[in-house]
Amino acid sequence: MRLRLRRRALRARRTGRRVVRAGLRAWRASLQLRIGAIAAVVAAVVVVIVSMVLFRQISDQLLSVKRQAAVDQSLAGVLYAQSEVSGIATGDAASVRSALDRAVQGLRSRGGAAGDFDVVMLYRSGGTERPAWSRPLVYGALPADLRAQVADGSQAYRYAMVPDASGNPVPTLLVGAPVPADGQSGDRVEVYFAFPLEQERESLELIRSTVVISGIALVLFVVGIGVLVTRLVVDPVRRAAESAQRLAEGRLEERLLVRGEDDLARLATSFNAMADSLQRQITQLEALSQLQQRFTSDVSHELRTPLTTVQMAADVLHDARGEFDPAVARSAELLHAELDRFERLLSDLLEISRYDAGAAVLAAEPQDLAQVVDRVVAGMSALAQRRGCELRVRVPASPVIAEVEGRRVERVLRNLVGNAIEHGAGEPVEITLAASRTAAAMTVRDHGIGLSSADAQHVFDRFWRADPSRVRTVGGSGLGLSISLEDTRLHGGWLQVWGLPGQGAQFRLTLPLTVGAELTGSPLPLRPVGLRRTGGSS
Repeated sequence: MRLRLRRRALRARRTGRRVVRAGLRAWRASLQLRIGAIAAVVAAVVVVIVSMVLFRQISDQLLSVKRQAAVDQSLAGVLYAQSEVSGIATGDAASVRSALDRAVQGLRSRGGAAGDFDVVMLYRSGGTERPAWSRPLVYGALPADLRAQVADGSQAYRYAMVPDASGNPVPTLLVGAPVPADGQSGDRVEVYFAFPLEQERESLELIRSTVVISGIALVLFVVGIGVLVTRLVVDPVRRAAESAQRLAEGRLEERLLVRGEDDLARLATSFNAMADSLQRQITQLEALSQLQQRFTSDVSHELRTPLTTVQMAADVLHDARGEFDPAVARSAELLHAELDRFERLLSDLLEISRYDAGAAVLAAEPQDLAQVVDRVVAGMSALAQRRGCELRVRVPASPVIAEVEGRRVERVLRNLVGNAIEHGAGEPVEITLAASRTAAAMTVRDHGIGLSSADAQHVFDRFWRADPSRVRTVGGSGLGLSISLEDTRLHGGWLQVWGLPGQGAQFRLTLPLTVGAELTGSPLPLRPVGLRRTGGSS
């Protein structure tokens, strides 16, 4: 039973949290909701304050009228009671009782503007008190302070709860006054009038109900006006936002309908003018981009033929450099090396131009990524030995099969390993392969100069260098990481970087195992495991 109760309480809390989250999302997302809620709160506060003030004034006025009529009626009743008890025989209890009863009945029959009432009369002689009443429950409900004030010879009134004929307490206005008598000096007569306020209470309840209903209707009316006015303003803004979204998606012909000459019409006119300007500028940029891409492609192709001829001549000179004097031989070696670098630059430019033109096509087939890693490591071993760098490889025992284009993945990994060797300061370079059920990941870790957070944001930019004055020792074109990023995107993968100055850097390549699958995570962490708590940049 306790377990079930705990589960129910847990479900209730979760449901409450979901409701709160949904409400917060709706509050943040809807301007109409916020304005409607604010209008409701403000209107409710104003209505409550006005209703309380209005109800208090009506109540005070109603009771004031009732009290004044009761006091006037009691004064007239005192004169009548005085005439009835003026000849009372003070020593005869029966005569006193008869005179008091006659006076009470006479007062009851006289009526008055204050409405229905009950009467109590008291005859005091020494320590003896003889009462007469129209209802006995009224006599027992007279407040002591009222009786004391009347006994001192003053007229007074009080509000009290007096039982009715059924014994239920009813709000009542009690008015008391002394009655001048002709008897002995120690004899006093007091008269009390009890005016039930049941009718006034019913009137106040009706007024309260009317005020509450009117207040609720007024609040709803104000909220409706606020929502309506907000909608008149928000709807054009929403249409402008939707048009801006479509414009951002590339629909440059999107325009707003202009109606009238108000502020919203001026907003639509300004939006349309902005869209026209953007369309012209984007069209110009597209034309310039196409011209740039065509120029790069044409130049790269046109340079191929003379470059081939020059390279053939350079190869001849390079092969015969042993017959030259040392200065000419060194020049032949430099010419051969720079022509090789120039050829790689042209190849990279052609590849980038294909990506810019959207002509790159993925030719994926199942590949064992462990074999890809082995081929890259074998190809980069000579460079690593020249730099005094050790390549450490960690691959799983079982094959990691992924649908990729092996040539492009090898190129990405070769660029990453080459950069790690170049910037690793002779420290070991670690290459790790891992896989999950949906993705495969490869990391290349070096322990060299590292990267700052600012460098990490630009590391994939074309022709970017962390230190512009530094000469490339590997002979890269400056486009390797840019091409690697494009190769990764063509596979639907991620290429990310982590680095710390003086702590080295780590690149992570994450690829889906099947073409078209969406990545949700990577089998390997981006930050090195030993440094995960020390922070970094990515």
